[in-house]
This record gives sequence, structure tokens and C-alpha cells, in this order.
Amino acid sequence: MSEPQPETASTDFVHLHVHTHYSLLEGTIRIKPLVKRVQELGMSSVAITDSNNLFGAVDFYGACRGAGIRPIIGCEVLFAPEGRFGAFAPKAASAIGAQGGAQAYSPYFFHLVLLCKDLRGYQNLCRMVSRAYTEAPPVQKGQPTGPRALVDHALLAEYGEGLVALSGCLRSEFAFRILKGDEAGAEDSARWFKNQFGEDFYLELVDSGIPEQEHVNQALFALGAKLGVKCVATANCHYLEPSEAEAQEVLQCIEYNKNLDIDRPKSLVPSEFWLKPPALMRERFERFPGACDATVEIAAKCDVEFKFTDEKGRPIYHLPSFRPDGVAPTDSFDLEAYFRDQSKLGLEKRLADQNFDALRAQPDWETRRKGYEDRLSYETEMILRTGFSGYFLVVADYIAWAKMNDIPVGPGRGSGAGSLVAWSLGITDIDPIPFNLLFERFINPERVSMPDFDVDFCQDRRGEVIDYVGRKYGSQNVCQIITFGKLQARAAVKDVGRVLGMSFAETDQVTKLIPEELNIKLKDALEQEPRIRELMASDRKIAKLMEYALALEGLSRNPGVHAAGVIITEKPVVEYCALYMGADGAPVTQFDKDYAEKIGLVKFDFLGLKTLTVIDNAVKLIRMGGGADASFTIERIRYDDPKVYELLGSG
Repeated sequence: MSEPQPETASTDFVHLHVHTHYSLLEGTIRIKPLVKRVQELGMSSVAITDSNNLFGAVDFYGACRGAGIRPIIGCEVLFAPEGRFGAFAPKAASAIGAQGGAQAYSPYFFHLVLLCKDLRGYQNLCRMVSRAYTEAPPVQKGQPTGPRALVDHALLAEYGEGLVALSGCLRSEFAFRILKGDEAGAEDSARWFKNQFGEDFYLELVDSGIPEQEHVNQALFALGAKLGVKCVATANCHYLEPSEAEAQEVLQCIEYNKNLDIDRPKSLVPSEFWLKPPALMRERFERFPGACDATVEIAAKCDVEFKFTDEKGRPIYHLPSFRPDGVAPTDSFDLEAYFRDQSKLGLEKRLADQNFDALRAQPDWETRRKGYEDRLSYETEMILRTGFSGYFLVVADYIAWAKMNDIPVGPGRGSGAGSLVAWSLGITDIDPIPFNLLFERFINPERVSMPDFDVDFCQDRRGEVIDYVGRKYGSQNVCQIITFGKLQARAAVKDVGRVLGMSFAETDQVTKLIPEELNIKLKDALEQEPRIRELMASDRKIAKLMEYALALEGLSRNPGVHAAGVIITEKPVVEYCALYMGADGAPVTQFDKDYAEKIGLVKFDFLGLKTLTVIDNAVKLIRMGGGADASFTIERIRYDDPKVYELLGSG
């Protein structure tokens, strides 16, 4: 079942250039307050255009749909007009205007806004942004650092279908050319975009309050009239209200590691990058006829619809297509029959193990055996009914490969240990029946959700298992998952203190007073700790520190990589979401684990555990003793060995 359509609402204006907190350290707009404010202003649509990423697309989409607002998904990309691969190469001063002689570096990337018209446009934007990151050249000696995930004419031409292009803000190529007096260059570039995007290219006029922007707006409006290209009005929003401009300034100082004088005069940058009401935008752009109407026109073009559920309302999962070794993609293969057979064979092998010698000698063995077989049959049919047989086989396969290559694997933990099928397939090494472990804790027929095996591997060799999965399912179908570090209470205080030029001792006296409570909020800390309030009352600098920290707390600060999660899909991951590059140079999803799962991507947990290496070394030392110990395995340890409990009881 597809997501509900938003209710139709009349509007005079749509904000098409909005940076949320997913524009890491560049915006203070949180998703839910944004949607609420759009509702309050009576607008039926709003766009998200975060800086060079699609991190917040699904979060934004869900919040908008739930509120009856049409979400417009987009991105402000970094555009290199003379080619993304040569952008940082030293060269003679070019038409773009590099200064400094023959070995100058041009200001080679500019801002460009792209909006998705439909699902095809979303997939193309994902591919474009992904290639910008995955193909970005490394920094060479002597080159300037800075963003290197750039798009160019070639990528825009290849992936332009389904996209609307806005020329960009004051940091666009067009603004740059106009301000340096290169009107002919601006016109040439506009002609290229018009030829490429047709009526889906618009010249962006921004209400920023910056004097240079007014000159650019006038020039772009004239250029649009000359070329027959429509102009569109935006506010380039980075915060919701004018009162949040100071917090935005502090946030920018955190990003660029700058100090901010607490006694400074009012910022030279006007407080105009906020989500203005439609009536005010109409008033500001009255001298540019049609610019506000164009926002409504563009919004009507854009309608991306994600499909999270099937016709029965069940979640759609993009599981990889499992095939055993030796079975080609073109060969006939019955996945369900294979799953049944492997489960039965696995159970027979387990019950034939010497651990069951004593039980097999008991007179009630056949009854016990039937209990195992009935439980297996029940679980097998439930797994097949929920469509998760492929998931079990994928997990069993890479665990079997790890064991075959002497990589220590954990016996299983969490609710997955309650599955007899998992034990039969070798996913876990825990027989759930003697311990009365419930399968329904793992897969509940009344609330179907994706099962989740937490699999522990030797920390030193975990990467080998991930490499194997990449080889088996295709490197483009496997990647890790992004995480976002946030400005939590103490981090917000420390970062803001650094911006305000405060010493470590000054901020430390505040952070030490924040109660030691998991995920505590500054608001709660102020309520619980009167000494913080006393410091604020007696010291203006501390008061400002807390004011800014409260405003910025909880915002996303930096990307990271999930410690265990790996995505494996049936098609290349980029078909579903954009890719980012982790610090180690490996691709990661641009959605965190919750939103990756929301769009149907399946997370497989590959946990690295140092304890497994220690246990493996202990087993090897025991086997070195020879004799009966030479065949020792950890799986055959008795759980009821009294000596173990004597040791634990001794303290």
C-alpha cells in the first residue's frame, strides 16, 4: 500500500531551497518543526535541498506525508563547470577567472540546486551524488583541501532526466560570473542548462538581504527575459525564524573552527535566511513578476512517491537473491524447496552429533525426536509464510564460509537463539529446546517484521567475511551504513565554548555540573542542577554559552560508519539510496539504519568481537595438549558442569 496522498491546499508560494540540520553544521532546521511551520503558514509543499547530500530525504518524506504536505526532494550539489576531475589541477587562469598566475587554482565548484520531479528523477539524483562521492579524486600533494564530491556537465547530462535545476544562490556559477563582469559567460552557461533541462531550468533569485545578491537578481532577471528562461524566488533557508540567526552564526563557526566575539556588533550578514511567510515573499519579489508563481509551478511538477509496503500493507524488503555455489542465475532454482531441505538435513546432522548420544539411548528418544521435527516444521512454514527464507540462507552461507576459513564465529545471541531453524542451518550453536527459548520472540506471526541476527565474528577477521559477501552478491550490492554524530549536551557546551573563545576550565566547570545520565538534555540538566543556573545568573558569558548550546543541541554534527551493520541488496544499493564515502574510503548508505530499513534495505549485523579471538586461542592451546583434548571443541562443553559454577561462585 502506497503512502497517503497529501490533502490539496491553496498556496501562493513554495520554499524550494531549504537546508535542514542534515546540511551538517550549515543549518539549524529540524524536520518536524519545519513541517509544522509549513502547515502554520498554509503552504501545501516544501522542498529539502541539503548541502551535497540526501541524508534527510526519507525522514523529511515521512514527516511531510504524515502532515498532508507534499515533499519535494532535492539537493544543493557542488558543480564544477570545467570538469570535476580537473577541478583541483593547477592550470593557467581560465575563463572562470583564476587569480594568481599560471599555477593558480580556480574557484572550481559552485552551488546548484536540483529537485526531483518523480521517482526516476530521485534515482538519477542518487546516482549522480553517489558517483560524485565514490569517484572523487584523492587529495594530491600541493592541492587545496575541501569538498571533492563534485558534479559536472557530463553527470548532469547523463542523469538530468526527471530533475528540475535552479541556478543557485550567491555562490553559484552565475552569481560568480555576473559579479566579476562576465555576463557573456553567464549567458553561455544559461544556454547550456536551458538546452539540457528545457523548461525545467530556472534562474534562481534569492531574498538574502545581501547587497551583491540584489545586483545578481537584477542581472538574472534580465538574462531570463533575454533567453526565455523563467526566474524563481527562494529564500535559501538555513533556519526557521529570524531570532535563530545568531545560533546559525555559531554553528558556522563550529564548522569552520572560528571564534566569535561575544561582544561583537550585530553580524554584518543580515538575518534573512529564514522560512518567510508567502505574503512576505510576494512582497519582496513584487519587482520580479512571475518569480513567486514559478515556485508553485515547480511544486506541481514534483511528486516523488516511495513505495514502502505491498498491496496487503506488508513491508517491502529488497533482499539479495540467494543461490548456492554452482547454481547460475540462469539455472532453475526453487529457493523454498532448498530452504526446507537444508533445514531438515541440518537438523538430522545436529541430532546425530555425539552430544545427543545419551539422549538417543533413552526410551523416549523417538518422542523427543518428533518434538524437534514438529518444531522445525512449524518454524519452517512460518519463515516461508513471512518470506524470510532467503534471509536465513544468506546468513547461514556467510557463517559457513567463515567457519570453513577458520574465522571464529559466535554461538548466537539475542532472540535469534530461539530459532531451531537457525540452529539447524548453523547460524547459531544453541539448541533452543532444552532452554525453552521461544521462536515467537524472533519472528512473531502477529507482527511481521524483519528478523535480525546479531552475528559475532573475530574482530581481526570480520572484514574478510564482508569481502566474501561483496564477492558473492556483487560489490555494488553491498555497503555499510552511515551514522550521524550529534551535538549532545556536553558536546554542544564544549563546541559553543570553543567558538566563544572560552578556556577549557570555563567550559569544564559547566560540563562537570551536567548530571551523569544517559542522553540527558540540557533543559533537564538546568532543572536538576541549580548551580548551572547560578553560574548563568552571575556570568553573562556562561548565560550566552547555554543559550547557544540549548539552540544547537541535538543537531547532526558529522557522519560516521555503523559499527556492525552491512546492507546487502538484490540490485545495486544506489538504486534505492545515494552513497557516501566513509572515512576508510568504503561506500556507506546516505540513510542511517532506521531510514535504510524504512525503504526496505535489509541490515545484516557483522559484529567484531575481541573475546572470540581470545576463546579461539584458548581452544587451540587446549588442543595442543594432545590426547583426548586434541579434538576438543567449544560446542561440546556441558552447560551443567559444576566446576564452572564453583569457579564463578568463588568470586
